[in-house]
Amino acid sequence: MGTDKRERKKAGHRARLNAERAEQARYERRRRLIIAISVPAAVLILIGVFAILSKGSGTATSSASSSSTTASTATTSPTSTKPKAASVAGKPCVALSELSPPGAPAVDIPLGTPPTTLQITDIKTGTGPAVTASDTVTVNYLGVSCSTGAIFDESYSRGQPATFGLNQVISGWTEGLQGMQAGGIRQLVIPPAKGYGSAGQGIKIAPDETLIFVVELKSIGAA
Repeated sequence: MGTDKRERKKAGHRARLNAERAEQARYERRRRLIIAISVPAAVLILIGVFAILSKGSGTATSSASSSSTTASTATTSPTSTKPKAASVAGKPCVALSELSPPGAPAVDIPLGTPPTTLQITDIKTGTGPAVTASDTVTVNYLGVSCSTGAIFDESYSRGQPATFGLNQVISGWTEGLQGMQAGGIRQLVIPPAKGYGSAGQGIKIAPDETLIFVVELKSIGAA
């Protein structure tokens, strides 16, 4: 009986060892499986993160490059020169191409070849002292481009006469308004040499433009 009992105990011990070994084997298989799955997954995740970071970095670089280009453009734009307007030298004077503003005197445009000297015509004679080259005058006026017949400037629609010194204006005005008296109306046909010459003025007065002004003298001196 003692031998049988010992044999049974040995058999039980071997069974437990076998069970523990089997469990240990299962554990090792699960561990290897988990490692086999998790390592590639971790690698893929790292690759994905790296790709995202690289993409973000590229975008930032691209944006910075774009900003640099924009800044460069903004810096150089003010110094860039626009194409100069074509000269109208030799073009004939044409009829007024639009209606004069209410209250403005009629304009008598010399059609055809523009004059080469300052032309002064009194439409209405005023009274009182005559304007001198050093005076300040207050006037209403209307200006027309000879080659287009377009009105490029006038004071009537503003409802406010302009006041200025005759030393502050083009020479055609400085010469052309001398001798006028308050209440008088005078037309000036001003050749380019006494106007804005070959430079023109802005987008409304072309280079070498002959100018026609009708000027109504309100007063001599500040308004």
